[in-house]
Amino acid sequence: MSRALCQHCQRPGKACICAFITAIDNTIPIVVLQHPNEVDHSKGTVALLTRSLKHCQIIVGENFTNNEELATVLAQYQALLLYPSEDAKVLAFQANGMINIENSSKAHCLVILDGTWKKAYKMFMLSENLQRLPQVCLPESLANNGQYLIRKVAKANALSSLEACCYALALLEGNNNSLALKRYQPLLNKFAQFNQFQLSFRHNKKSTS
Repeated sequence: MSRALCQHCQRPGKACICAFITAIDNTIPIVVLQHPNEVDHSKGTVALLTRSLKHCQIIVGENFTNNEELATVLAQYQALLLYPSEDAKVLAFQANGMINIENSSKAHCLVILDGTWKKAYKMFMLSENLQRLPQVCLPESLANNGQYLIRKVAKANALSSLEACCYALALLEGNNNSLALKRYQPLLNKFAQFNQFQLSFRHNKKSTS
């Protein structure tokens, strides 16, 4: 007999994440390129991210070179890829509130890769169109300040997709540090609660074993 799923988040009742969803009207649209291995991962943060951000799209795949859905996005927007390559420009708050990354008549969108470091690297190397995008990265003070406690990561304090996205949006959208971060802080707070929620299953499992 199949378990009853929440009609909103499509998760079993005891794993429902609706309590952690925080509605945010992000100015810059987000496109999440999600590796197939992450789609059904219960500890992934993209499910929470996409249900919280008003303008957020998921495209699943590994090689996006000929992906028609992504091609449509790239034709409409000047996309920035959040990826820490050697050519990536470090994001910072701009005094005039404008994105001083790439001159374009198009509106900007932010593309993020959702997968392990190894999978994200493979996605980037396979996708010729991603390699041509302007690449941006977070300053070290943020990039090394992750609070992702529920999954093993390749390096200490690595950011989750949700954290990286929130910080990048705050930097891209705002010319005032405190005000820009304030918009996304409620979701980051809920993310911290989501961590504890997931850890509770681990603790309960230990106590009953």
